[in-house]
Amino acid sequence: MNTGNTAASANDMRLAVLIDAENIPYHCLKSVMEEIAIYGTPTIKRIYGDWTSPNISNWKQPLLENAITPVQQYSYTQGKNSSDSAMIIDAMDILYAGNTDGFVLVSSDSDFTRLAIRLREAGQRVFGIGEKKTPNAFIVSCDKFIYIDVIGSKAKKKAKEEPEPEAAPAKKTETKKPPKQDKTEKADTAQNDKPVIPKKIIKLIADSIDDLADDNEWVYMGELGTLLIKKQPDFDHRNFGFKNLSAMVKSIDRFQVDFRQTADPNIKHPYVRDKES
Repeated sequence: MNTGNTAASANDMRLAVLIDAENIPYHCLKSVMEEIAIYGTPTIKRIYGDWTSPNISNWKQPLLENAITPVQQYSYTQGKNSSDSAMIIDAMDILYAGNTDGFVLVSSDSDFTRLAIRLREAGQRVFGIGEKKTPNAFIVSCDKFIYIDVIGSKAKKKAKEEPEPEAAPAKKTETKKPPKQDKTEKADTAQNDKPVIPKKIIKLIADSIDDLADDNEWVYMGELGTLLIKKQPDFDHRNFGFKNLSAMVKSIDRFQVDFRQTADPNIKHPYVRDKES
């Protein structure tokens, strides 16, 4: 059995995307597929649900737009998610076909915990995508877990940044200028706007730096990011309002970040150390 090339780079990974329609909001599908593209190429895209149910009728248009194959699974018992077994059987069939490097399991259901573990045992990379209500057992069974809430907020931010069509110039009206803020007020505002990073996350970062640090106490930021995800699969700098890991770590007073020049004058690599170490 060929379980795929585990050495495949992120962009070259062939991914099987399996979606549980009964546990995921349909309006996030486009954003979810864009997120998956960061980690590899989705060569298989299937979504599971009882398509005779009016509860998931809104999925039709998003599925057409993203070329995802719907798989019919009737609900044999009222109130019981029937998609789980069909999705698990398909995942094992895909695994034994040997045409993938990894799987993306899009669900908030803990029933897929054992599936994720089994796929990883076979040498496949497993990415999980779900809501924040997802049980921890499923989260830690994945190589990396991404929250749909984060993906959705990213999409909303992009929409806001898109230029709006120009409107006809409105008549000028006199408006009173807001009172000027003094320096103290500005500092307070900036402090309130600063994202709050939990102490347990700061400790996780500090412990990981300690695990990786060389004799000079410096750690390459890329290695730190990899270890953080291994230790806590749902770790994501976006959960805390940061665009990248370097910005997040730099915002914490405990750590020092140094950007070092490479042979390419346009590229600098970030390194970090724990000042309290």
